[in-house]
Amino acid sequence: MTSVPKVRRRSRVTPPWWFTLPALLLFAFVVLVPSARGVYYAFTDWDGLDPELAFVGLRNFTDMLNDGDALQAVWHTLLIAVAITVIQNGIGLLLALGVNSTIKTRNFLRVLLFAPAVVTPIVTAYLWRNLLGPDGAVNAVLGPWGRDWLGDPDLALWMVVLVVVWQFAGYSMVIFLAGLQSIPREIYEAAAIDGTGPVRRFWSIVRPLLAPAITINLMLSIIGGIKLFDQVYALTGGGPGHATDTISTLIYKDAFTLGEFGYSIALAVVLTVIVAIVSAGQFAVLSRNERAAS
Repeated sequence: MTSVPKVRRRSRVTPPWWFTLPALLLFAFVVLVPSARGVYYAFTDWDGLDPELAFVGLRNFTDMLNDGDALQAVWHTLLIAVAITVIQNGIGLLLALGVNSTIKTRNFLRVLLFAPAVVTPIVTAYLWRNLLGPDGAVNAVLGPWGRDWLGDPDLALWMVVLVVVWQFAGYSMVIFLAGLQSIPREIYEAAAIDGTGPVRRFWSIVRPLLAPAITINLMLSIIGGIKLFDQVYALTGGGPGHATDTISTLIYKDAFTLGEFGYSIALAVVLTVIVAIVSAGQFAVLSRNERAAS
């Protein structure tokens, strides 16, 4: 009687944690150490050049409370972030619902609407600056109804919002479209048989199933709006005056124009705290709503 050879099972061995040590050391060297050093500079009067710097404690942060430009920049930052989040995702959702159909040109429309999102933001901003300029194509079309779109303090901020929404509404559309296409077709058919109207069908059926896509889109747009810099600086430079200054543009001006690196880093710390608080709060609320809808 021949014996059957025993098959030795491979034991599952968890790789040692120190396998990640090179990556952790690189991350610490590139990110953590500079960030910690930057936070220290926020409590100094460093001008960016002098190796001698004095520790000033919370003076940079208290000066911020009395700086009208800084407070205005915080307001502009929050206003832009909220406006972009609402308008961009609203348009993106409508576009996704429109191209999630059986029309023959749906694939072409998807590519066309998503195309602006792959263009570099700085290129998009310069393109729109030429279009919205006093002698630009927009005023050429509008004729006597033309305006100084980027030079009017009442309009410039909304022109920034317009450019960002134009570029990234298609990006939101793609995320919403992925969520829509994951919904089984049978659900739509069952709702149609029950006589459910389009609005009720969207609110009661589609919206809860889109909760993950809504969460992702809102998180990306609010964080991107708070950190916005490229488009603002290329379109208006924060002007006219300080009408479109955000925290990011003010950080750049204070550091590289005025040489107040300590103060600018303090502004960067405040920006980081705002992003962390808003992101954590938004994620907690959206995650709870997502779980309730599932």
